[in-house]
Amino acid sequence: MRLVNHERNAMDLRTTPVHLGLGSRVKAVEGFTWDPEVLQAYSAAVAADGAEGRMVMIFDGDGLGDHWESHPAGDELVVCLSGSVTVTRDVDGVPDRVLLGPGEATINPAGVWHVVDMEGPTSLLAITATLGTDHRPRTDTRPTEHVGTPSPEEAP
Repeated sequence: MRLVNHERNAMDLRTTPVHLGLGSRVKAVEGFTWDPEVLQAYSAAVAADGAEGRMVMIFDGDGLGDHWESHPAGDELVVCLSGSVTVTRDVDGVPDRVLLGPGEATINPAGVWHVVDMEGPTSLLAITATLGTDHRPRTDTRPTEHVGTPSPEEAP
């Protein structure tokens, strides 16, 4: 994984997300994967941006989300590009569901656990405050025990 300044070629945000950093900088994140080691390398590479850093990525999928996630450093914007998606938030133990169609968006507030369920083939754009993001397996209707990747503060 490496951050690239001033990428001049077309990028596929499905495979190469971009990082929005301090000073209105935009850097392509080449070699990004959901592997814990890559996530730790990404976190370390953008740590100087602190809570202001954002990742922009497109996700394609179909079906129920397999994990809950929370972004303690800031809000997340989720935009449905095509298809249909239900975003469920755990707000003080009460499920808060939002159905999105093409062109519609919702904001997941900082620190609120949420899961995404795609109703058939769906494409989403997410702008995420990644610092300290936590993931938990979806074993129930609410988030359970911690098994996510470490935040930059927890990384070895």
